[in-house]
Amino acid sequence: MEWKLTGIKTVHTVIWVGFNIILFYLLYAVTTNKIDMWVWMGVSAVLLEGVVLAIFKLTCPLTLLARKYSASASDNFDIYLPNWMARNTKRIYTTMFVVILGILAYQLVTG
Repeated sequence: MEWKLTGIKTVHTVIWVGFNIILFYLLYAVTTNKIDMWVWMGVSAVLLEGVVLAIFKLTCPLTLLARKYSASASDNFDIYLPNWMARNTKRIYTTMFVVILGILAYQLVTG
């Protein structure tokens, strides 16, 4: 069972890193006004993640899967992140995404 939790934590962390790459690319692209198809694909990926989280009542499906293999109450039981970061990831990245969308809207309006 421990190997299953380790596998879930690894996959969850890899996905988290992937979304970091997407978000930081989006931030770079919108601040430098390099709006291209990759920006729209990144925005779509983040919005899709939001839909998935909404469907699962703001809980990642991997967290629900990992819960079968752990009774831990820590926020990082299902991902290789510091506990404070695991606890605040949604808040941090939602704020970042809203800022990105604001800059994107500004760039599109001002052309």
